Amino acid sequence: QHQNVRAENGKQYGDLPQFVDYVYLRRVAQVNAAIVAETASAPAPPVNVHIVGDLSATTTLLWDASPEAVAGYEILIRRTTAPDWERTVSVDANAKRAALAFSKDDYLFAVRAVGKNGARGLPVVPVAAVGR
Repeated sequence: QHQNVRAENGKQYGDLPQFVDYVYLRRVAQVNAAIVAETASAPAPPVNVHIVGDLSATTTLLWDASPEAVAGYEILIRRTTAPDWERTVSVDANAKRAALAFSKDDYLFAVRAVGKNGARGLPVVPVAAVGR
C-alpha cells in the first residue's frame, strides 16, 4: 500500500527511494518498453469484425481489411471457460472471412492483423452480424 511519508515510533513509512527495488523496476520498465514497441510496430486491427449468428455447429467470422498492408490475419480461439487464447488459425492477407469448425456456443473468437514485420496487432472480438 502507498502511504504518506512519515516516521512513527522510530520506523519510517512511505514511498521513499531507499525502499525501491531498482533491479525489479528495471525489469518492469523493459517489459513495458517491449510491449509498447510491439504494439507501435503492429498494423491497425481489422474493422467491422462480425460473427454470423446462424444455428449451425460451425462459426463464420467476417471482417474488413486493416487499413494498413498486412502479412495476414490470425483468428484467436478459446473455450468460454478458458482465461487465455488456446488456438491460433492463420489466414491469408486477402481473406475477409473464416469458416471454423468450432461452435460459437462453446468458444470465443477474435481476429488480429499480422504485420509484414511479424508484429501482431490488437485482437478484435466480433459482434453479431446484422444484415451481412
